[in-house]
Amino acid sequence: MKASNFFCKLTYVTLAICCLVSPASAAPAWQRLHLPVPGQQAGYDFPVYANHSLGGDLGALREIREVIIVQHGIQRNGDDYYAAAMELLQASGRSLDEVLVLAPNFPGKPDVDNPGKGFDGMPVWSVQGWTGGDPALPGTGTQAGLSSLQVIDDIAQLLADKSRLPLLKKITFAGHSGGGQLMHRYAVLNHVDEALRARGLDVQYVVANPSSYLYFTPDRPDRANPGNFAPYDKTVCPAYDDYRYGMQDMVAYAKGMPGMDLYIRHLQRQVTYLVGSLDTDPNHRVLDKSCGAEAEGPTRYDRAHAYWSYEQYLGKHTPVAKAMPTSASHHYFDVQGVGHDQSKMFGSQCAVKLLFGDKAVVGKQVAQCKSVQP
Repeated sequence: MKASNFFCKLTYVTLAICCLVSPASAAPAWQRLHLPVPGQQAGYDFPVYANHSLGGDLGALREIREVIIVQHGIQRNGDDYYAAAMELLQASGRSLDEVLVLAPNFPGKPDVDNPGKGFDGMPVWSVQGWTGGDPALPGTGTQAGLSSLQVIDDIAQLLADKSRLPLLKKITFAGHSGGGQLMHRYAVLNHVDEALRARGLDVQYVVANPSSYLYFTPDRPDRANPGNFAPYDKTVCPAYDDYRYGMQDMVAYAKGMPGMDLYIRHLQRQVTYLVGSLDTDPNHRVLDKSCGAEAEGPTRYDRAHAYWSYEQYLGKHTPVAKAMPTSASHHYFDVQGVGHDQSKMFGSQCAVKLLFGDKAVVGKQVAQCKSVQP
């Protein structure tokens, strides 16, 4: 498919109607992707941005070898994330016919209050509920209790169907900021990773600059003893260990699995964490300032490094985990000279290689990465 035909929008009754514009001259249009639900005939529709038409049975994607799912932040601006990812793909030297870039766009309550958005008949979340896997709001075009984590499952499993994408070899789940929160929790909680790998797919997660992390035990960074971890003071934050930050009151999508079992499973998944070396503002306008997040550290940079150390700490203090070092599958990078900026984070030296492969062309002026050994 030609690059000029990449930006397509689906309607209920037609396949893709391609808008014949170039990526540089107009904003991309989203597509209405129909996601089947096992055991249900109806399924549901969901908005995504993509560089190939996703209409019909996806037969037009038979040359696709890699899928990169890139997740927006709390502004729900999938178009911006998609456009930035497409610029990187075009600069990488990779064939546009072989790589599917897909940016899910979670509709929020303000979007449905604006009929011009066109998200009619689709599931809708509270403004930040989708970042943690909360269910869609009642009566919003889908089955009850649809978690945003389940949406990512449904997209991945649709694309992993060999009858649709027979040459697919790799799926990358990448998110920044609020999208980084979703993809971090997805990397920990999803139940499809092993099934995807059993189909012969390489599965990786790239998590950049999230506001908070999911801890597997009640321990948090011990600020009185740097490098150590201890239960947090409940008089300061009684619910600090509740989900989204810990294992208590777990979201329905992932109930019933003990924290340490999740940790052991998480160690075996291919996860790379990135943080901007300048993402250090303790009062950033979209930084999570709840006491559960504050228990993890004052800034995104601090929270990232604390969590990376925590993963290693658990490995050293958990008998079962000692035989499964995180270094085999988990990697950590400081992106030098970058703050809270998704295009510079994903455009950095290490992120370009992660997203587009070791042979991808990397610009001379992009941010450099420093590997961290917690």
